[in-house]
Amino acid sequence: MARKKSLTSQLVQAYRDAQKAKEVEAKRQQQLAQRAARAAEQERKRRERERARQEREQAQAWTQAQKAAERERLAQARAAEQVERGLAKREAERARQAEAKKKAAQRQAAHQERLAKQQAAQEMRAEAEQRTSDLQLRVGELNSVLSFPPAPSLALRKQVEAALLEGDPEALTNAVEVALIEAAYPAGLRGSWRCAFVPETRELLLEVDLPGQSVVPTAASYRYKASAPPAVAVQPRKEAEIKQMYRLLIARLALRAINEVLTLTPAALVDVVAFNGHVNAKNRATGKAIRPCLISVRATRETVNDLVLDEPELDPVECLRHLNAVVSQHPYDLEPVRPVVTFDLTKYKWGPDMDVVSGLDNRPDLMELDPIAFEHLVRRLFEAIGLKAWVTQASRDDGIDAVATNEDPIVGGLCIIQAKRTRNAVPADTVRALAGVMHDKAAAKGIIVTTAWFGKASKDFAYRTGRMELIDGRGLKALLLEHLGIDALISLPKTPPGWEIRDQR
Repeated sequence: MARKKSLTSQLVQAYRDAQKAKEVEAKRQQQLAQRAARAAEQERKRRERERARQEREQAQAWTQAQKAAERERLAQARAAEQVERGLAKREAERARQAEAKKKAAQRQAAHQERLAKQQAAQEMRAEAEQRTSDLQLRVGELNSVLSFPPAPSLALRKQVEAALLEGDPEALTNAVEVALIEAAYPAGLRGSWRCAFVPETRELLLEVDLPGQSVVPTAASYRYKASAPPAVAVQPRKEAEIKQMYRLLIARLALRAINEVLTLTPAALVDVVAFNGHVNAKNRATGKAIRPCLISVRATRETVNDLVLDEPELDPVECLRHLNAVVSQHPYDLEPVRPVVTFDLTKYKWGPDMDVVSGLDNRPDLMELDPIAFEHLVRRLFEAIGLKAWVTQASRDDGIDAVATNEDPIVGGLCIIQAKRTRNAVPADTVRALAGVMHDKAAAKGIIVTTAWFGKASKDFAYRTGRMELIDGRGLKALLLEHLGIDALISLPKTPPGWEIRDQR
């Protein structure tokens, strides 16, 4: 019995075994569940790992893609930057080249400007030197008027001698004037000449228009002045030097004129030269035209032949004083002197009276009258106007065709008349010459009557003098009709400026 278990024990044992089996099974199940859980856990973990791996791979792929994209972006940026740098470099290179070209152009322009300035400076220096040289040459000409003056040609001397031998004073003076006109003088120094010959005293009267003060250069030299802007500056000559140069110049001109006249004329017929040197100018106080005499001298051939005029040390002013000349102390200021000899109106011989009015028909042509008849017609006209008039002789009349006097005690006086029967305009020199004659004769009035017309210069000059009257062909026709009842014709080859056909008909 001891070894044989009871049913209860067996049952208990069975129960126990069953419980144990259950426990074992439960345990096994638990183990299986644990293993399954572990497997599931492992699977979960594996899946999580796989998912994590995939996520990592995706993240890594995304990161790589991002990196690749970033690298691409960076590459593109670097490429763009490189392009930009290239463009900037090329732009900078172009800018550098442009700047270099600009600087080169500026340097070239500056160089050209320097060269231009240097060239301009050289030209201005050359101009200053040339002008100074010309100035010195001009001063040399003024100082050498007496140095080796050209001798008159043999033909001119023979012409003057022939005129003298023929005993015609007018031919003599004309020949002398022609010879003097042909003599070579520096520019601006030749004036008009006026001669008269007195056979009884073997004296040749010579009146010369001397040059004005402006003939002396007021500049001493010229120099280049590097100022802004550069220029050729004038170095002015001292006023005292200008006045002295002018004083010496007119003295040289007087001596040369006297010497040339004596050289031209035979010693047997001309022994004395009386010289008056005048200058045409304007009175600075009144503005009126004046003609003061600055030098007057009567010199004999013997005293002039004793002079050595081309001696460089010769003082022309002292030389004139040696000849007992009257020389203005202040010629630059136009201080006049009293002439030693004048062309006296009383020395003229009056021509025979002629009545030409009675010989004219109702419609005379003034151009068909001979010069003498025309002069007498003009004389009769002024007599009809109320003046006393005379016609001068044909020779040695100083260009005076008639003389009239107005006996009014207030506005009267001597009136000098020139009659010009011409087909062309009266030259302005003729009007100016009449002003000189008026001054020489101390005339109150000067009248030029012509069949033609006057130019503007002549009218302006006559207006400025205030003592001259210009009567053209139209005025002459009107006066003849008014005072002498003569309806004259003037058959000019062409109608003068401003005229109409009826003015001649």
